[in-house]
This record gives sequence, structure tokens and C-alpha cells, in this order.
Amino acid sequence: MAEPVYRRVVIKLSGEYLAGSQSFGIHQPTIDRIADDLIAAKKLGVEVAVVIGGGNIVRGVEVSSRGVSRPTGDTMGMLATVMNCLALEAAIERKGTPARTLSAFVMPEISELFTRTAAHKYLSDGRIVLLGGGTGNPFFTTDTTAVLRAAEIGAQAVLKATNVDGVYSADPKKDPSAKRFDRLTHSQAIAGDYKVMDATAFALARETSLPIIVFSIAEPGSIGAILRGTGHGTVVAG
Repeated sequence: MAEPVYRRVVIKLSGEYLAGSQSFGIHQPTIDRIADDLIAAKKLGVEVAVVIGGGNIVRGVEVSSRGVSRPTGDTMGMLATVMNCLALEAAIERKGTPARTLSAFVMPEISELFTRTAAHKYLSDGRIVLLGGGTGNPFFTTDTTAVLRAAEIGAQAVLKATNVDGVYSADPKKDPSAKRFDRLTHSQAIAGDYKVMDATAFALARETSLPIIVFSIAEPGSIGAILRGTGHGTVVAG
């Protein structure tokens, strides 16, 4: 088996994906399948941290469009990410692998506060670390959180697990002529305004020289394939 390309990564998971075939909430078979993929990735010898969105429960932008202030809506969304982390942590631990949720918020009865020291310790101990609460600030997406946390903990790459197999020039589900890219620079991704990740995340990745690999989470084993360098995705780097 090929050696992993990266030894420490942050994996960004879509909250909406956790709903599975449902329109809302947590689909347990989907959570369990993702847990299996993360455990398999760790068994390759990779230190794995995970950032999850909250869109399967609350989308802050949508809440704020209905009358709640944007900071309050975003806070609700960040709390939803903690709920997703706790669900995934439970699934991972049920399968016999240690995991730990760290949150950007002080919630001692629920989860430990994120610090770089705590993240380094748990990753070095062999735990899968789940990073909840976004950045702890409104107006920032969980995409930006993933890049920020990766830079903070010295990860070698951000793996953006999404519902398409890379970055396209347009939504391939709506535009059959959309072009797929095998590789882009951060600057090209920003200039092209490709919606797979927000511009703030790409800009921070450029500033910190972090590669982002965009790939589809739909195929079981796709995380491990990306880590071994055999997966199908778009590399945004340089």
C-alpha cells in the first residue's frame, strides 16, 4: 500500500452531507460511513483533524435573512457544528477509535476548549480531533475555519470533502459544459470565484502556503485514496 502523501491533515466535511437522504438533521448510516473512512485514514499513519459545517441543522445566513441578526444567526450555526462533532465523535468511539471534540467556545460541560496545545496533544496521542464552533466569530465560514485551524496546528493540507469530484468552472449539475480543473493556484481559484470554497479560505491558504484538495466524499474510501495520492480531486496550491 502506498505511503500517505500527508502526515497531518484537516478534513473539511459539509454539514449538509450528514443529513444523507434526509432534508434535515443527522442520518446515522451516513455518520457511521464517514466515521469508518476517518478511522481508515488514521490507520494509514495520518494525524486527522476534522472541521464540520452545520448546514444540516442551522445555516446562519438563512436564519439571519429571516430577521435574526447576522452575528446571532452565525452563532446558531456554529453551535450546530458542535452538535455534528459530538455525533461524529460518538460514532468514531463506538467503533473503538479514540476521538475528541474541541470547541471554539467555552463549554466545559460539553467539550474542551480548542487550543493549539490540546490539538497537538490529542493528535499525537492518536485521537481523531473534531474541531467545532467555527472560528468562534460571526462572518467566517467553516471553510475558513478549516484553513485557519490547519495553519494553527501545522497540518500539511486541507482536504475539502464535498459533493463533487473537484473544482469546476460552473456547477456541473446545472451546466453540462462546466470544465473540471485538475490543478489551480490559490490566486486562480480566487480570481475565478469558484463557489466550492469561499475567497477568504482560499486567500488564507495562499497566505499560509497550504494546499487544498477538493474531492467527492460520496465514494467510500475516498479520504484514504486522496491521502495515498491515488484519489480523484482538484489540487489548489501554489
